[in-house]
Amino acid sequence: MIVAGIQHDIAWEDPTANFHHLAPLIEHAVAEGARLVVLTETYSTGFTMKTDQAAEAPGGPSTRFLVEQATRHGVWICGSLPERVDGQTMPFNQLVLAAPDGTIQRYAKIHRFTYGREHESYAGGDRFLQVTIDGVRFSFFVCYDLRFADEFWGLADQTDCYVVVANWPAARRELLQARAIENLAYVVGVNRVGAHGRLDYSGDSMIIGPFGEMLAQAGDDETIVMANIDPARVEEVRAEWPMLSDRR
Repeated sequence: MIVAGIQHDIAWEDPTANFHHLAPLIEHAVAEGARLVVLTETYSTGFTMKTDQAAEAPGGPSTRFLVEQATRHGVWICGSLPERVDGQTMPFNQLVLAAPDGTIQRYAKIHRFTYGREHESYAGGDRFLQVTIDGVRFSFFVCYDLRFADEFWGLADQTDCYVVVANWPAARRELLQARAIENLAYVVGVNRVGAHGRLDYSGDSMIIGPFGEMLAQAGDDETIVMANIDPARVEEVRAEWPMLSDRR
């Protein structure tokens, strides 16, 4: 199946502007054959700590946009957003995955970026999200989660492709490739571009194969990366190199 990562700029704390900007990019990715479209971390607001203003209730505008786009185009779409659940004091940095039939699944970012004081504005999650789409087993993560290899290792047996949505200001090429090589799985990493305040966001989105080979890679401009994700390739590689069983 074809996965598309949309490497996009973000209008700061302006969801409506971001919806208008992203809709034609999503349409283009779908026209090119994408079955899963991946947006960035906090795709509709930027990585804001002003969660008292930016956080939405479940089913808020940013989730509705994902659902509307998924159902309109008949594809799967994901991105993260600040979402406050059940009256919590702090929201989650919540990855929302919308299916073609409008159903939703969620993953709350587990590892908050303490250096950036994310833990002061967001609660941490405690459950993983694994979904099979068109025969491909996906596991979903958000940005800083990438640094915690043990979480990826623990899901490897049930994963053909890891998806990582991000808002990082410097390239994470080596870590994305490491997670692919360590687990003999595909990795889709999608980061934003543009600038806010003192931060310039690097882009460098990529799709990596099970041996760490680069299947698609972006620079620092707005673009779409696309590649075919083949679970049979993962099965073949793991049969040839039984590393996962040796790791136990």
